[in-house]
Amino acid sequence: MPIHCNIDFPRLSEDEMRTIDYAVMRHVFDTHNELGRLCDESVYQRGLLRRLQLAGIEASIEVPVWLTFREFSIQRSLDLVVAGKVIYELKTVAHLLKSHEGQLLEYLYLVNSNRGKLVNFRSESVESRYVNTTFDRSTRQGFQFDQADFTGHESLARLIRELVEDWGTGLSASLYRRAILGSVSGAVDSEQLLPMVAEGQAVGNQRFHLLYSHTGLGVTTYAEASLNNRRDFEKLIGASPLSELYWINIHHHHVRLVTIRKP
Repeated sequence: MPIHCNIDFPRLSEDEMRTIDYAVMRHVFDTHNELGRLCDESVYQRGLLRRLQLAGIEASIEVPVWLTFREFSIQRSLDLVVAGKVIYELKTVAHLLKSHEGQLLEYLYLVNSNRGKLVNFRSESVESRYVNTTFDRSTRQGFQFDQADFTGHESLARLIRELVEDWGTGLSASLYRRAILGSVSGAVDSEQLLPMVAEGQAVGNQRFHLLYSHTGLGVTTYAEASLNNRRDFEKLIGASPLSELYWINIHHHHVRLVTIRKP
């Protein structure tokens, strides 16, 4: 299977989620009261696990999720899973942000779950936030594939289509990028600093992910791949020594491939 976890997560109703969460949050608050708000995340993780297990609540930490595509593979870990049903993402940050919601949402997508919760121990009082989705795996695997503006190798377009068919949409741009680079060149982090020129003068070095020697790779998850987005990439390539860049935008229901050449 392209995505595998040893736990088979069910789709939960709101009432089922709240019943489990009510029991868990009592121990979250007790852990926070006992340890304060200055500990490392791993300390809260293990302290909360101990309390849950002593209370007879099934719980596991660092639950692995494996993603594979062709020869590429990568592992992600779920902070805390309770009752084999609910993912808790634990944080020690100043405030919970949209990016934290996005991280947990990705985990829900990976294991085909629909409800989870963020918990932040760093704040003076425990900060928490539900993260829910109605998208399931089959929904995320249904998308329009647009390569009308792509002039690269057909094998690359086929690879990208297969990747999104395997993993579904909705995941992070960095995850897709690593899989593409790993499948094409075997180097998941082929990042290089290249010199940039503005008005004939050197203006420093810019980081690029290289798919081939003179071809960059840009992977985004914009809600809409607009003309302004394309112009941004055109300016980026125009100031660089690269001859072209393949821009891949992966969003719900729509995957678009665009070749952007130096003017």
